[in-house]
Amino acid sequence: MRARDLAVDFPTVTLDTPMMEAARLLADQDLPGLIVVDDGGLPRTVLPGTQVLRLAVPRYCQDDPALARVVDEAHADVFVRSLAGRTVRECLPEDPRELPVTDPDATVLEIASLMARTRSPLVAVVGDGRLCGAVTLQALLDRVLAS
Repeated sequence: MRARDLAVDFPTVTLDTPMMEAARLLADQDLPGLIVVDDGGLPRTVLPGTQVLRLAVPRYCQDDPALARVVDEAHADVFVRSLAGRTVRECLPEDPRELPVTDPDATVLEIASLMARTRSPLVAVVGDGRLCGAVTLQALLDRVLAS
């Protein structure tokens, strides 16, 4: 099985997409992450859903989880509002990591290796100079475990 066989159409966002819109897309479609594309429609990076949470959760709660417990429930339920007014561009890490992109001929093991190495729940599939789709961790595991 090759990447072309596992790839599905996948929503994308741009650098100028509002973060709240990106977070809603993640939630509404139960996505593991988002592919951020450049002006030419090619992948620039993958924004995992966990990175969106990392950007929304106050740093002090990440550094000391006990502090998250002292925040009252009303305020704890709205922490994601901190993303309002910010774009995807503003929320990307400063140090770019390896881009989880592969070609349509990549094997399941190549895709799994790329996911593991980049800690990405999805891999963009690019062929003939265009985004062909994405392989998600779920689709990959479904295929591997069915064998």
